[in-house]
Amino acid sequence: MKQVFHKIQIETKGQNLYNFTKKIEDWISKEKLNSGILTVSILHTSASLMIQENADPDVMKDMKNFFDKLVPMDNNYKHDAEGKDDMPAHIKSALTNSHLSLSIQKNRIILGTWQGLYLFEHRLESHTREINLHYIGD
Repeated sequence: MKQVFHKIQIETKGQNLYNFTKKIEDWISKEKLNSGILTVSILHTSASLMIQENADPDVMKDMKNFFDKLVPMDNNYKHDAEGKDDMPAHIKSALTNSHLSLSIQKNRIILGTWQGLYLFEHRLESHTREINLHYIGD
C-alpha cells in the first residue's frame, strides 16, 4: 500500500469548462499507479470539478448557459468584493463539486466511454487554478 500526492495547475481564460483528463492520465501512467483510489480536489471556492461528457462540445456550452441562468450575475448580491462575478462564482461552486473520487485499475482511471474530467471556471477573468491529487493504492 502506498500514498502519493501531486498538484497540477490549470490556466483558465475565464468562465468555461476545461478538460484536464489527459493531465491526470499522464500523471497516473508516469507514477505507475496500479489499483486504488484517487481523490481530486480543487483548492478554490470560485471554481469546481465535474465529470461530464467529453464528445460533444455543445454539452459544455449548455452546461455553462444553464448555470449562468440559474445563478445570474446581476442579482443584487451583498458580497461583490471582487466584482459582479464574485458571489455567483461561490454559489456555482456550492452547487457542483470541489472533490472527486476516482477508481484506478490497471494503471488507468475508470471512466465511461464519453466521460472526461473538467475544471469549471466560474470567474470571468483568467486564473491559475490548483488541483490536488491524493492516491492511495498499490
